[in-house]
Amino acid sequence: MNHEPTRIRPFSQVDVFTDEPYLGNPLAVVIDAEGLSTDQMQHFANWTNLSETTFLLPPSDPEADYRVRIFTGSEEFPFAGHPTLGSAHAWLEAGGVPKQGQVLVQECGAGLVKVKLDGGRLAFAAPPLTRFEGVDEATLEQLAAGLRLPKTALLDASWLVNGPQWIGVLLDSAERVLGLEPDFAAMGELKVGVVGPHEPGSAVDFEIRTFIPGDAMVEDPVTGSFNAGVAQWLIGSGRAPARYVAAQGTVLGRAGRIHVSAEGGEIWVGGSVSTCIEGTVRL
Repeated sequence: MNHEPTRIRPFSQVDVFTDEPYLGNPLAVVIDAEGLSTDQMQHFANWTNLSETTFLLPPSDPEADYRVRIFTGSEEFPFAGHPTLGSAHAWLEAGGVPKQGQVLVQECGAGLVKVKLDGGRLAFAAPPLTRFEGVDEATLEQLAAGLRLPKTALLDASWLVNGPQWIGVLLDSAERVLGLEPDFAAMGELKVGVVGPHEPGSAVDFEIRTFIPGDAMVEDPVTGSFNAGVAQWLIGSGRAPARYVAAQGTVLGRAGRIHVSAEGGEIWVGGSVSTCIEGTVRL
């Protein structure tokens, strides 16, 4: 690993997609990452032992307010949802001022992503899906085996790729989603997100769970990228209204809430963010 001289850098750990701190999805943010090598970033992200760690840098695109690099414990992602909102929150809290007033522009591996200040929440514009198609029969059988369900219980399944290689699976109810006990060996290397509707009149509209076999955290507490993809699928197919709220992390003891809206031809994925730790890191 290449070692740059150690510096004291501003750092924060935030909780994303929850109104109540410590019930969402945590994110580590190195607010000034200039001079760090890719190896250093990856090593630190592995050390934090969180699902993702982000590193904020000056933008290379003049339209952007800042650039972000997003790392899991083992790889770099071109885009991810909760790191987008968490990074935007940390950047604003550190004194960042958006060039466009109420909308900031984040530069990441997937391009430019707009993030708007939406009341007390932040919301990002869902990037377009780079793969959006049904799954083949063999993959459908693997999904059923991995979810320990009869194939007939999978009402629909689709690739929802927007950086991460998600497959979305639609079930008939939130209760069925909450009752899943996956077989991760059977799921193999598939990254699977499952969605089911709550009863009409419930506080939330859909229940979501996402599974990443082989990852240090095989079930993610709250997943912005999957919610961005599944929103395009659900709203586009008429299965969801233009505005809805999804819950995620329930079985993990979390209370993730994802606020989705279709406005002006774009899907916006929003949530609350709280700073839980702030200070400096020697890196």
